[in-house]
Amino acid sequence: MNEPLTHAAPWHRGEVALQERVGIAGRMAELGPKVIRDHLVAQHRDFFPQLPVVVLGSVDRAGRPWATLRAGPPGFLHAPDPLHLRVEAGREADDPAEAGLDDGDGVALLGIELATRRRNRLNGTLRREGPEGFTVRVEQSFGNCPKYIRPRQDGPAPDASARRPPPVVSDRLDDGAWARIAAADTFFVATFVEDAAGSRQVDVSHRGGPPGFVRIDGEGSLMIPDYAGNRFFNTLGNMLANPRAGLVFPDFSTGDLLQVTGRTDIVLDPARFRDVAGAERFWLLHPERVVFRARALPLRFAPAEGV
Repeated sequence: MNEPLTHAAPWHRGEVALQERVGIAGRMAELGPKVIRDHLVAQHRDFFPQLPVVVLGSVDRAGRPWATLRAGPPGFLHAPDPLHLRVEAGREADDPAEAGLDDGDGVALLGIELATRRRNRLNGTLRREGPEGFTVRVEQSFGNCPKYIRPRQDGPAPDASARRPPPVVSDRLDDGAWARIAAADTFFVATFVEDAAGSRQVDVSHRGGPPGFVRIDGEGSLMIPDYAGNRFFNTLGNMLANPRAGLVFPDFSTGDLLQVTGRTDIVLDPARFRDVAGAERFWLLHPERVVFRARALPLRFAPAEGV
C-alpha cells in the first residue's frame, strides 16, 4: 500500500476493494467524510466518561495485533478536548496487548455500553508520559449501530483482593479454549494496516452472534461468519491489506479473557458458507499465539433479563 491511510474519502485500498465488490464504493466515497471524523463530536465526548470498560486494539513489536479490555470507574475515559481521549488505566504486564501501548504507537479503542448497546470506535496515536495512563490523539472517530450486540447489565462485583493466576500461553487452542469459544456470543477483533512510510492505522471492533457462531475447523482454525453491517469493511478491508488479526473472547460472568492472534484468510465464495444462516462471507483465523488470563477483567456482567 502506497497511498496515505487517511484522506478526503477515509478508506484505504483494502476497504475500497470490498466496497467495490458489493457495488457501494461510490456511495461510500460520499458517505465516508460525513461519518468518519478526525475528532470527537460532543455526543461521543459525553459518552466515554459514562463507561466502566473499554476495548483496545494494539500491535506488539513482532507485528502481531492484540485485542483486550481495560476497566475503571466511570470517568476513567474522558475527552479533555475534541481531539484527544484520555485513558486512566495503568500498565498490565501480563496482557500481550501492553507491548503495543507505548508512546507513539498506533492504537484503536471501542467504547461500548453493553446495557444500551451503544458503541463508538476511534483510532489514533498514543501519547504516554507515565505508567498511570495514556492519551490518544484522535485520527478517526465514528459511531456504530447496535446490531448483533447482546445486552448485558452489571453483575455482582468480584473480590478485588483475590489474586489472579498467571497467564497461560500457548501456540494453539487447547480443549479449554475450544469450549470457551464454542460458548461465546461475543468477541472483539483487532486489525491494522500500514502505509509505505510506516504510519499504522489500527482498528478494533465487535462481533456477535448466537453461541457457537464461531466454529473451529479440523485443523484448529477459527471460522467466523461475516454478517450484514455498515458496509464500511474496516475489519475485512484491513485483513485484505494485511492478513493478521487479534481476537479476545471475554467471559463476562467470570472476567476471564482468552486472547488469540494469528493469520487470516477471507472466504468470498458463497458456496463455502451456504449453511451459515445470514452470512454474506466468512473469514478464518489461524492461531499463532494464545493467551488465557483468568479473572483479568475486574467487572462482571449478566445477560439482560428476557434476552
